Amino acid sequence: MSNKNKFKIESLGEPKFKSPLQLSTVRGDNIFSFIKEDDKLVYDLSLENYNQCLKNSEVPQCLEKAGPRQNVFFEPSKSTAAIVTCGGLCPGINNVIRGVVMALHYFYDIKRVIGIPYGYEGLIPDIGHGFVELSPEKVKDIHQFGGTFLGSSRGGQDVSKMVDTLVANKVDMLFAIGGDGTLKGVNAIGEEIQKRNENISVVGIPKTIDNDIDLIDESFGFETAFDVASPILRDAHNEAAGAFNGISIVKLMGRDSGFIAASAALAMPVVNFVLIPEMDFKLEGENGFLAVLKERLDRKKHAVIVVAEGAGQHLFEGENTVKDASGNVKHEDIGLFLKDKIAEHFVDFPVTIKYIDPSYIIRSAPANSSDSVYCSRLAYHAVHGAMAGKTKFVVSTVNNRFVYAPIVEVTKKRKKIDLESEFWFSVLQSTGQPFSIK
Repeated sequence: MSNKNKFKIESLGEPKFKSPLQLSTVRGDNIFSFIKEDDKLVYDLSLENYNQCLKNSEVPQCLEKAGPRQNVFFEPSKSTAAIVTCGGLCPGINNVIRGVVMALHYFYDIKRVIGIPYGYEGLIPDIGHGFVELSPEKVKDIHQFGGTFLGSSRGGQDVSKMVDTLVANKVDMLFAIGGDGTLKGVNAIGEEIQKRNENISVVGIPKTIDNDIDLIDESFGFETAFDVASPILRDAHNEAAGAFNGISIVKLMGRDSGFIAASAALAMPVVNFVLIPEMDFKLEGENGFLAVLKERLDRKKHAVIVVAEGAGQHLFEGENTVKDASGNVKHEDIGLFLKDKIAEHFVDFPVTIKYIDPSYIIRSAPANSSDSVYCSRLAYHAVHGAMAGKTKFVVSTVNNRFVYAPIVEVTKKRKKIDLESEFWFSVLQSTGQPFSIK
């Protein structure tokens, strides 16, 4: 029988302090009960996996259930926490900051919470950003606004210097809110802490508007993103339909994955073409995109095209690869490229083209109600996990249950749309575009 679990969460040591939370230890008394360490949730719920485990006498891969533990590792009255936000803006960051501060203060009576300004730069004293002392009074209203109250930045910093800063300021818990690069960074910080035998918990709260963090159900801000994009697509349709052979091109976020473009098209079903990074397509030829677009205009006299920012990069042959401060490849502008190519192709065919790029408006929007709920719950569970002495983990939902997962597991690869999935098939049914454009 195999007991090796790739989802096992690392711990700083045995929790020896009684939790200040007045919860139950038994079921059935109408009081929420503490989570026990053997409360696990099976990762792969398929019958195939179940039968395979039975056949091989194997224990299925299980995730730790998120939530408060009866004993905590850190003594609340003597503990200090820090919060840092990194990478691009995303709806809900301020909600998470607020939730973490409120949980630390009201659930665990932790008096000192440090805000790290401008991402990992704030952990390098020579840069001179200083710290922000966070309190319930200071953060009580920030959930009403988009962006990040603490400021953000891209790019890595010297891990050793960042750990020096945490140690010098007696930080016991670091909560890092960010995407793939941020999570890899906080994991590296955790490894350096481990080398020094320091007791500092590091926690990642996955923030990527593209929803491309692997294994987890959904990253916060994603739902708000396609919610905000939906009326923009409605208006783009009105623009296109208001002109003879009108074409609206809307470019949405999605560097490596097309979840926002696909979801927005489903939420506002006036879109005729969705182009995403996961699909290859050609422009020219009998079954190319331009020919299919011409057929659409001949039939309906207008078209709405949604393109994810990372789509069609194979069309930019010979371009030099440039990376941003976070190490992400800076893509060529597929939206403007399509606009120009369509205009060139239809030079003898009257068309009216409107190009819309609302990306930064969407990124800086405040979270909608659904994301607000999600952000608060993520924050609470992150605090519970850190207080229990767990480290180098992310908090999220898997199979619609809140769990803790090792950072190394969720950062192995990017989550992408499966072009043979029911989700993508729904997009094709909604738009009416061909299964492939080749």
